[in-house]
Amino acid sequence: MASSGGSGRSRFSPVATAASQAAPGLRLAPMLPLLLLLLPASGGSRAFPRGSAGPPLNSPPLSIMGLMPLTDNVAKGSIGRGVLPAVELAIQQIRNESLLYPYFLDLRLYDTECDNAKGLKAFYDAIKYGPNHLMVFGGVCPSVTSIIAESLKGWNLVQLSFAATTPVLADKKKYPYFFRTVPSDNAVNPAILKLLKYYQWKRVGTLTQDIQRFSEVRNDLTGVLYGEGIEISDTASFSNDPCNSVKKLKSNDVRIILGQFDQNMAAKVFCCAYHENMFGSKYQWIIPGWYEPSWWELAHSEGNPSPCLSKNLLAAMEGYIGVDFEPLSSKEIKTISGRTPQQYEKEYNDKRSDVGPSKFHGYAYDGIWVIAKTLQRAMEHLRSSNRHQRIQDFNYTDHKLGKIFLDAMNETNFFGVTGQVVFRNGERMGTIKFTQFQDSSEVKVGEYNAVADTLEIINDTIRFQGSEPPKDKTIIQEQLREISLPLYSILSALTILGMIMASAFLFFNIKNRNQKLIKMSSPYMNNLIILGGMLSYASIFLFGLDGSFVSEKTFETLCTVRTWILTVGYTTAFGAMFAKTWRVHAIFKNVKMKKKIIKDQKLLVIVGGMLLIDLCILICWQAVDPLRRTVEKYNMEPDPAGRDISIRPILEHCENSHMTIWLGIVYAYKGLLMLFGCFLAWETRNVSIPALNDSKYIGMSVYNVGIMCIIGAAVSFLTRDQPNVQFCIVALVIIFCSTITLCLVFVPKLITLRTNPDAATQNRRFQFTQNQKKEDSKTSTSVTSVNQASTSRLEGLQSENHRLRMKITELDKDLEEVTMQLQDTPEKTTYIKQNHYQELNDILNIRNFTESTDGEKAILKNHLDQNTQLQWNTTEPSRSSQDPREDINSPEHIQRRLSLQLPILHHAYLPSIGGVDASCASPCVSPTASPRHRHVQPPFRVMVSGL
Repeated sequence: MASSGGSGRSRFSPVATAASQAAPGLRLAPMLPLLLLLLPASGGSRAFPRGSAGPPLNSPPLSIMGLMPLTDNVAKGSIGRGVLPAVELAIQQIRNESLLYPYFLDLRLYDTECDNAKGLKAFYDAIKYGPNHLMVFGGVCPSVTSIIAESLKGWNLVQLSFAATTPVLADKKKYPYFFRTVPSDNAVNPAILKLLKYYQWKRVGTLTQDIQRFSEVRNDLTGVLYGEGIEISDTASFSNDPCNSVKKLKSNDVRIILGQFDQNMAAKVFCCAYHENMFGSKYQWIIPGWYEPSWWELAHSEGNPSPCLSKNLLAAMEGYIGVDFEPLSSKEIKTISGRTPQQYEKEYNDKRSDVGPSKFHGYAYDGIWVIAKTLQRAMEHLRSSNRHQRIQDFNYTDHKLGKIFLDAMNETNFFGVTGQVVFRNGERMGTIKFTQFQDSSEVKVGEYNAVADTLEIINDTIRFQGSEPPKDKTIIQEQLREISLPLYSILSALTILGMIMASAFLFFNIKNRNQKLIKMSSPYMNNLIILGGMLSYASIFLFGLDGSFVSEKTFETLCTVRTWILTVGYTTAFGAMFAKTWRVHAIFKNVKMKKKIIKDQKLLVIVGGMLLIDLCILICWQAVDPLRRTVEKYNMEPDPAGRDISIRPILEHCENSHMTIWLGIVYAYKGLLMLFGCFLAWETRNVSIPALNDSKYIGMSVYNVGIMCIIGAAVSFLTRDQPNVQFCIVALVIIFCSTITLCLVFVPKLITLRTNPDAATQNRRFQFTQNQKKEDSKTSTSVTSVNQASTSRLEGLQSENHRLRMKITELDKDLEEVTMQLQDTPEKTTYIKQNHYQELNDILNIRNFTESTDGEKAILKNHLDQNTQLQWNTTEPSRSSQDPREDINSPEHIQRRLSLQLPILHHAYLPSIGGVDASCASPCVSPTASPRHRHVQPPFRVMVSGL
């Protein structure tokens, strides 16, 4: 570099000065070719004539120390090389505007190579061998920058960085003289907070790589969100494999994930998210936005590629939001240099030629302007304070001037190419941009202004994969499983029809209560049966009322009311039926055949006793452990409408603490009542008076009710979580049981009353004929409870008895004729012929057989005696038409036979014991009066028994 004039300063005098004064070992050679490209073609500085925009050529310089990596073999060296064109533009524009007149900026660059030792050596060499630097410009690598920034206070130097974003440098107690034009990594946290509030996300999770830089950002984010009503539900971190952390977030239902990791780990994170299905419309990823362009492709090409296919990785990445500082302001406003950000960007691109761009070039450009404005304010402060000290007289021990520089830096406030340049505690209050990954590219969707604390979302740019932004958690919408209104309406209509039918039966029963058919069937009991059926019907309306119709308090009341109504209705209906059956049983099973009158009042007392037991159970239930409204929650289900919510079905129940015990008591009592009714129905099954005997229909009712209740209870328990099915089954069981019971009780009566009103009062007579043997056998069997063999024997004896009785009747007639003859001619009859003795003996033997048969068959005799008693008490218009079998045992007939038979028997009996001769006409004659008595022996003796 050739010197011009006598000053010996070049356009980039720092290079020449540093080259001539640098200590051995300071490596500046690698940057010389680049700097030569940036110098003008003339290679020297130009003199500014008087009145020109620039300062005079002999103006004193204001030296600034520049620290940044510039070598090619350092990854971040591209940052330093990329910002040099912007720095040159800023210095040129400042000199052209004579902002520091009569001074100019003299920037001296030193390569730190992003190495702590080399950076620290470059800093001390610049202090030792260079001029007195007023400020330090630069600092890219966090480790080098933090070491130098910590020692600035001892040198009274203020440092301004354009690329050091590490949050560590925000500690003003440790780094009081450090400033930066670029926002720190923590600056994105207020922007994230604003975004979360914008979309009303109040529950988030963090996923952090175990590196200090990311951990510090996460810790700061925790402090920012604290007290803002946003919950960090889970915090996960990882070193190498993020899959376990991703699973952990999913298990905790984290839907909004705030990630802090580099681009290499980002590929692994999204691969895990793809396998865990943590992408799409239900999830939103917010990650750093400072990754390289097409970073996912670079991750595949590096040594540790992602295990996912590119299409799978892109699918998981779709829609993520990146957060980073804004390189250049998007507002078309003239900056402090008189150019808009867009004009500056064009000049920068023209200036850098083939040098790669750097995203920090705008902050470096504004940084030069910050230094210039700070020095300008310092000079104004020196002039206004009437101090004779000049700004170029600064040295590293001048604390007062260093404090002036520090205060002037804090007062910075202008609009630059990166936005409003303002410092708050040394931190840049810059602009944060939001980008979204859409169709394999990043699109800017909004920006956050830290100065104004405002968030601006660009219209129609942000796209969510669902119809709305994702929810911050699984929105659980409790949905009551309610009874379908159409189903309730249909079953209510059927119930109303049943109640109308019951009302018709009630009208029929009341209207015909004086008819013998209805009167004998206990109309009051029939009314109770109808009342019980109507109460059972009414309970259906209450079973169908749930939380969709009534309030929680009303539902809890209905729990008790419907239980009482159904219980009382059941007992009223079946209790009345069983009471009627008991009366029939008590009358027709009376062994002593005493006259027994059971009035309806006694039956009402029985039904009342049953109801009293019910009331005692229900009252104790209500007092000790009342029914409460309980809610049963089921597993979550996806929304049928496809919304980003989950449906948690809930179901209302009527329960208490000891539900099983109380139900067991009620079921046991009802079961015993039903078994008792079945027993009565079985016992009275052969009673043949239809008006009195409902046992057959009661048995059918009990059978239907028992089967339906068992099936209904089982199915109802299995369909506990399906209220429509459960209500349908319960309602149909009640309707079926009540309808069948009422129809079985009243329809036969209605049909009989319409077709044959007198049939109900006709008593069937018991006739012992050959054609009715089977019916007699059934009756005898029901009375004596004998087995089938005894029944067959009894039938034979009945037939023989009938034949012998007919023979007795014939012999009685012959005997009567003989007796009449004897009475007519007593003198002619001196003795009874031998054939007459034979006939008399046959008569007596027959009677002895019949009497012994009756003795062996006590049951048949009782039955015949009962028939005889019934016949005696029966008033018939004529007895001549009756069977002779019915007349031979009449009192008149027996008395007549005895009056005829006793004299004969007397004469026949005396000779057998040494008395008168059998031929004696008069029983009063002495046995000695007949000479034949001693010589003539009777051929046989007649044994009389049972008379």
